[in-house]
Amino acid sequence: MSPADLDTREFYTRPATMTSVGEQAPLVKALPGDPGALAAVLHGLVIHEHMTGGYGVTLAEEDRWTVHVRPAADLLAEIVKRDPRPLDQARSAEGRLPGNCRHFTVLEAALLRAHGTPARARCGFGGYFGTGWFEDHWVTEYWDAGQQRWRLIDAQIDDVQQGWFRTEFDLTDVPRDQFLVGGEAWRRFRAGEADPAKFGLSQLPEAGDWWIAGNLMRDGAALLNIELLPWDCWGAMPTPADVIGDDLAGLFDRLAELTLAPDDNVAELRRLYEDERLRVPVTVRNAVRNREEPI
Repeated sequence: MSPADLDTREFYTRPATMTSVGEQAPLVKALPGDPGALAAVLHGLVIHEHMTGGYGVTLAEEDRWTVHVRPAADLLAEIVKRDPRPLDQARSAEGRLPGNCRHFTVLEAALLRAHGTPARARCGFGGYFGTGWFEDHWVTEYWDAGQQRWRLIDAQIDDVQQGWFRTEFDLTDVPRDQFLVGGEAWRRFRAGEADPAKFGLSQLPEAGDWWIAGNLMRDGAALLNIELLPWDCWGAMPTPADVIGDDLAGLFDRLAELTLAPDDNVAELRRLYEDERLRVPVTVRNAVRNREEPI
């Protein structure tokens, strides 16, 4: 259904391809609907593939296949296949599903939508990991009906990770200067307010304007209910070797503008994504697997 046909918040409440809970709806409905409580449930179901050592888990390469699974329904089905107990019963660390920040984010959005709360995935950069960088990251944005505003929740950081990162804010209300959506990162870069060499992944280390542009495109797609993997690539998404010319930079400027005020611009964002440089095709390139994959 087109965003133009729905109230914006209704658009972000209805399940979509990546945010349906599928056959696990009865198990999901049995969960509390509070955003923080749902994040706590996910802490017992999913483990970040690059942080397993901190939980005493060694992840074999063949166990990583789930990080390439896109739909929340498929992720939940795999969780239940491995352990059919109710979802609020935490699995052992080694029994959790390998994923990453995007998986926590999309699952949080799916669970919230199943409970009637408008929610959407946001792709951008987190500045609260103690590295001095804005690290490639995803969080969930949800509508707080009581406060009549959108809030950001980091559904990935549990008590173990909090011991590493020691964030000093409410993880169910991440400050906007601590998590920059792709459009804000792009705006700051273009205004000369941010060094693109600090936007990427310090662990690699790899960063640059191309990474900001890539996350901007992924964030725009997520706002249209197409939540792809952090390494899915398509269209005009730059590579490290590419120079972003004036024409493409202008397109990204417009995209950033729309994604910074999505409630007012969902229909226009959809029209912009008809541009072949942004349009998400039926297959995208999984850069980790180095192959085309259907979505």
